[in-house]
Amino acid sequence: MHAHEVTEVLNRRSSQELLARDVTRLAYVALDGTPRTIPIVFAWNGETAVMCTPKNAPKLKALARNPMVAMTIDTESHPPKILLIRGRADLDPVDGIPDEFLQQTGTYEMTAEQRVEWEKEVRSLYADGMVRIVVTPTWAKLIDFEQTLPTAVAELVERRARSQG
Repeated sequence: MHAHEVTEVLNRRSSQELLARDVTRLAYVALDGTPRTIPIVFAWNGETAVMCTPKNAPKLKALARNPMVAMTIDTESHPPKILLIRGRADLDPVDGIPDEFLQQTGTYEMTAEQRVEWEKEVRSLYADGMVRIVVTPTWAKLIDFEQTLPTAVAELVERRARSQG
């Protein structure tokens, strides 16, 4: 998929709504060669998806070995809207707490006092810093069941139309 095609998919209204959500499912290949999918908070900056994790997270060794990942962002309502993204994860260790982590967790419901205490705890827990997992999309597909369908379903619809026509 060409970069302009990825951009076109990601710039659609439904894609932008999904990219504004706070949780994605990140898929990668673990060190033992088996697939993993984990829910993780993320922030979309217009070009990349950024996730933050502790420096001792097991997924970091796996991503260093094989940086190819997939992401799914979807809705719970029917019909679902689903954004599928494939790309490369670059690892960016940082001192302190990345701005994206505070942005990602900014939607958590808490009072101002709770937020102060929570941030104090986070800064203490991650005193050694964190790692930003930065995913640059190389492929994207939006499935909204209105204008776009899963490939197999679209093929069945087309096949049925040919046989009835």
